[in-house]
This record gives sequence, structure tokens and C-alpha cells, in this order.
Amino acid sequence: MKAETKLKNTNRSVLLGAAFLMATSAIGPGFLTQTTVFTEQLLASFGFVILISIIIDIGAQLNIWRIIAVSEKRAQDIANDLLPGLGYFLAFLVVMGGLAFNIGNIAGAGLGTNVLFGISPELGAILSGILAIGIFMVREAGKAMDKFAQVLGFLMIGLTVYVMFTAAPPVGEAVVKTFVPDNINILAIVTLVGGTVGGYITFAGGHRLIDAGIKGKEALPEVTRGSIFAIGIASIMRIFLFLAVLGVVSQGFKLDPSNPPASVFQLAAGNFGYKIFGIVMWAAAVTSVVGAAYTSVSFIRTFHPWLEKHHQKIIIGFIAVSTIVFVFVGRPISILIFVGSVNGMILPIALGVMLIAAYKTKIVGDYKHPLWMTIFGVIIVVAMAWMSGYTLINEIPKLFV
Repeated sequence: MKAETKLKNTNRSVLLGAAFLMATSAIGPGFLTQTTVFTEQLLASFGFVILISIIIDIGAQLNIWRIIAVSEKRAQDIANDLLPGLGYFLAFLVVMGGLAFNIGNIAGAGLGTNVLFGISPELGAILSGILAIGIFMVREAGKAMDKFAQVLGFLMIGLTVYVMFTAAPPVGEAVVKTFVPDNINILAIVTLVGGTVGGYITFAGGHRLIDAGIKGKEALPEVTRGSIFAIGIASIMRIFLFLAVLGVVSQGFKLDPSNPPASVFQLAAGNFGYKIFGIVMWAAAVTSVVGAAYTSVSFIRTFHPWLEKHHQKIIIGFIAVSTIVFVFVGRPISILIFVGSVNGMILPIALGVMLIAAYKTKIVGDYKHPLWMTIFGVIIVVAMAWMSGYTLINEIPKLFV
């Protein structure tokens, strides 16, 4: 009885860790920047964008985590089983997107330390990179990563809630416009979905569960709860930040275009708010550094025994390269929005692969995927493919004009 209770507690801890790993992977500098920029542009109508993105996020996450758990394989191996070579292509897309995002994450960590301690963003990025690397140098790296994501995740949400209340947002207007928006911005939807479940992010928790041994049909109830909880955490943070920004801009304040989220916190709560921004930015960035590195490398580690054996060293190298690139190159605000939208374009490919795999007995055995989940997933694939194509042709070029 004690052993069974201990196993349940372990599973619960891993599921919570996987949920927070996925959520904090999503809540990075790009998340903060995208939410702030689009709220300033769309005002209360941005609530509609958040609502649509949450619905899409849940549909994508439910399908992907469930199929990974049932097949007991990582996404790239599922793709290769479906069509030889497809897994390598998917891994290439995810790793490149993860690396690009991680440069922005490292930059955000540097910016957070600059706000808190006055040191240069480059030095702050290097120190933050060293901390992230340290997590993967301990013996129980998986548990350390889980706990790190949980503690900083709660910290970010708590501090953002405080700033939201000080900003005094027009909640009633936000609720109305969430269901009856003045306008609909497709770039915003694609970018938000890409920043929450695009690219590597949606696989962060699913791959973590595989590593921890939570898999198979018997684990599906836990996996389903974990996937919804993960989206819930990221969505709560998004909503609180949206309301904080809305409160500030509704009072007629103009945000600093060089650092929109920082000006929100400062305008809402003065210099104390600015320091809170430093903590939130650093926590969001460094947890995303850990999540991006772990998940990106999980997409290549099964391709060769040497990669599997040395995967933790490769994760460390991934973080080091991201840090070096930022120190020598830097990153503009437009790049973070651009990478978020590109990650949104990866989603229809990745989810489409998973939905087809769900009906291949050589991958999932005798498992029967729920029809409603398949329909939900297909609608998301079609909608995201169309919106991504529209964004690629009509909206992304405007970011660099």
C-alpha cells in the first residue's frame, strides 16, 4: 500500500513538473513581448485572440500528449515510423526554431538581470546561462528541472497578478470584447498559438513524461489532466498580463517601443513595478532556456546511441551556443514575434503527423483514438495551415519594413 501511494505521489509530481515545464517553456520573453504588443494594438479585443488561441492550444495539446503516451515514443520516432525521414525533417524544424527562440530567451534573462542589478545584459545572459547549465549537471537533472520550473512558474504568476491589480484594468470591457471583438487579427492568433504550443513547446511535457516512464494506455487519464493543466497555467499568465497591459494603455499611457513589457510594469507600479518586471522577465527567460534546450535535444537523442548517451552534454552545448550567439549578435523585438509566428507554422505539420499516427496499429497498437479529438485536431490543422499561410504572405513581411 505504501509503495502504491509513493508511486502515485511520484507520478503526480512528474505530471506537475511536465505541466510546468511546458507552461514555462511557453512563458518566455517572446510571450511577454507578444502579449504586450498585441494588447496595445488591439486593446480589449485581444481577449478574443486569447480565447481562440486557448481553444486551439487545448486541442493540439490533448492530441499530441495522448498519442505520445500511447505510442510510448517521442514525436520524431513516431514521424519516422509513419514515413521514413519525416522524423528527421520534423526534428530539424523544431531544433532550428528552438535555437532561435533560445537566443531570445537568453537575451531576456540578460535584460532581467540588467533591470534587477544594473549589470550589462551580456553579463547577465552569461550568468543565467551558467545557472541553466548547472541544472543539467546534477545527477537528478529531471527532478531539478521540474522543481525549478514549478517554483519560478508560481513566482511569475503571483507577481503578474499584483501588477494587474495595480493597473486597474477595465475587466467588464475585456469580457465583452473577448466574445464580441472590434476586429480579428490573424497574425496575433498564429503568433500566440505558436508561442504556446508551436515548435518545441507542446512536446516539452510529452517528452518529459516519456523520460519519466509515464506512458501507455493506463496512464491516459493522468496524461489528459496534465496536458490541460499545462495549457491552463500558460493561459492564466497570458490573461493576467493582458489585463495588466490593458489597464495601463486604457489610462492613456504610451508604452516604450524598445521594451514594451517593462514599461507596463513601471507605469502600473512605479520603480517597484520595474523591479518586479526584472524578476518576471528573468524567471520567464531562464525557465524557457531550460525547456527549449531540453526539448530540442530530445528531438535528436534517439537518432544515434552516441546522442542518447551524451544528451545532457548536448543540452549544455545548446545553452552555451545560444548564449554565445546572443552576446555577439543580440535580438530585436520583431524577431521574437517572427519566431513565434514561424513556430505556429510548425504546429499543423506536427499535429497532422500525430493524428495520422493515431490510426496506425504499428505505432499505437489496439488503441482507439476518440473521434471527437480527431475532428478537433483536424479542424486545428486546417485552420492553422490556412492562417499560417496567410500570415507568411501578408503579415510577416510588414514586421521588417
